[in-house]
Amino acid sequence: MAAAPAAGPPTASAAPVALVTGSSSGIGRSVARRLAAEGYRVVVNSARSVAEGEETAAGLPDALYVRADVSVETEARHLVESAIDHYGRLDVLVNNAGRTRAIPHADLTAATPEVWREILGLNVIGTWQTTVAAVPHLARTGGGTVVNVSSVAGSRPAGSSVPYAVSKAAVEHMTRLLAHALGPSVRVNAVAPGLIETPWTRDSAFFAPIAQHVRETTPLRRTGLPEDVADAVMGLVRATYTTGQVLLVDGGAHLL
Repeated sequence: MAAAPAAGPPTASAAPVALVTGSSSGIGRSVARRLAAEGYRVVVNSARSVAEGEETAAGLPDALYVRADVSVETEARHLVESAIDHYGRLDVLVNNAGRTRAIPHADLTAATPEVWREILGLNVIGTWQTTVAAVPHLARTGGGTVVNVSSVAGSRPAGSSVPYAVSKAAVEHMTRLLAHALGPSVRVNAVAPGLIETPWTRDSAFFAPIAQHVRETTPLRRTGLPEDVADAVMGLVRATYTTGQVLLVDGGAHLL
C-alpha cells in the first residue's frame, strides 16, 4: 500500500518514499510538504531553481533534493536512480514538472513548432520518461502509485496556450493508458487543477481577468491554492481502489 499506515506515521526505517518533480515552488512544493506531513520521505526536484529546491528539501524531514530536467531522458533516469540510491525504495511518483507560454489561442503563428516542442518535451515526454524509469521500483512495493498533474485545459477549450492544453490532454490519456497497462502493481491517476494561485499566475497580466471571472462565477467563488491540489493528490495516493481517474480541482468551474 502506497500510503502510510492509518495507525500513525511509519518508523524511519519503513517510511515510504515519494518523488515530486518540479517541486521547488508552487503546486509541487505544496505536494512535497503534504506528503512529508503524512510520513513520506520526499525527493524534491527542479531543473533550474536549485536554491529554492534545496531550501524546500531542507525544510522537510529526511528529504533529498536532486536537480534534473526530466525532459532529458538521462536526467529523468538519474533523478529516479538518485532516489533509489539514497532511500532504497520508491512508493509514489508525482509528475508535476511542466511549462507553458501565454499565447492567445487564435494567434496561431505565435505557437511555433519550437514552442510545441518545448512544451510537449517537458509536459508529455518528461512525464513519460520519469514514469518509465520509476515503474520497476514502484511495482516492487506491491502498491506503488503515480499521480500526474494535468489541467482543466486538458479537457476544455481553455488554458494559457493551445500547445499547453494539448499537452495536458495527452497527459490525461497517458494516465488512462498506463493505469490499464500497469495494474495491479501500480496505480496511475491524475489531478486536473483549474486556476491556482502561484507566483507565476499572481504576477501575470494574462491570468488577472481569468482569476476575476473565476471568483465571480464558479460555485466556490475563489481561485485555487496549491494546498487544494496537494489535498487532491494525497487523496488519490490513499485511494487504493482507484486507478485511471482524472480528478478535477477547479472549484466547480466545469459546471458552468
